[in-house]
Amino acid sequence: MKWIKQSISLVAFSIPVFLELATIPTIATQAQAQVNSGSLTQQPTQSLLISQAFKPPQRGSAPPSAGGATRGSSYCVQKNQLLTNLLPKENTGLTFSERPSFFWHVPKDTVKTAQFSILVEGDENSIEDDVVYETTLNVPTQPGIMKFTLPENSPPLKVGKRYHWYLTLVCDRQNPPKNPSLEGWVERVQPEAKLSKALEQADLRKRPTLYADAGIWHEAITSLVALRCAEPNNFKVTADWRKFFQSVNLSQFASEPILDCCSSKQ
Repeated sequence: MKWIKQSISLVAFSIPVFLELATIPTIATQAQAQVNSGSLTQQPTQSLLISQAFKPPQRGSAPPSAGGATRGSSYCVQKNQLLTNLLPKENTGLTFSERPSFFWHVPKDTVKTAQFSILVEGDENSIEDDVVYETTLNVPTQPGIMKFTLPENSPPLKVGKRYHWYLTLVCDRQNPPKNPSLEGWVERVQPEAKLSKALEQADLRKRPTLYADAGIWHEAITSLVALRCAEPNNFKVTADWRKFFQSVNLSQFASEPILDCCSSKQ
């Protein structure tokens, strides 16, 4: 009888232990399922947060005379609102295009026109830069990001040449030095064969990344503007846009509207 009681006690003790051990794989399986479920729900969110930063090329900076800040008087624009250059801090942008697009942030003002001119950097035998193209632009009345593309009738930019450009708001025709103005540089370069092939195969969404990675400013911002206008409510596009501006310390303009392309009077 004693042996029977010990056997019954042993069996009774073993049953809970067996049940407890049996539940361990179930709990582990449930925990693993929760982890996997969380990974599946988080993965799309993480992919949406991958944004594109601009990578400046390893090249020389613009000459010291070139400045990205507004020069001249600001009496024709509202206080503390200046005409601003949308360029990297070096104030130089690379381009692959014969006729690239330029971008500025214009404040709210009463100015109706601006003068744009672009000059080719003189060589050692030239005393001054030669004027390549100049025109009068219509200035939007509302504040925002303004775009101007060199027209087809302008001389094409040459590969390996650096050009100096100016934009001046026409506030006082009688006293031009008082007019707010900006200046910057643009240099046309030749794309490598690998990048050219990638660009040919890329769609509208992939091009900004290719240009930004290569340090080609003018095409990077131009392609981002095109994408932003095509998909204004796309979260990923908006995130890329903000990251791009943040990477060149222009975050304050990421929320500004993109205005219609300004038209040339000539």
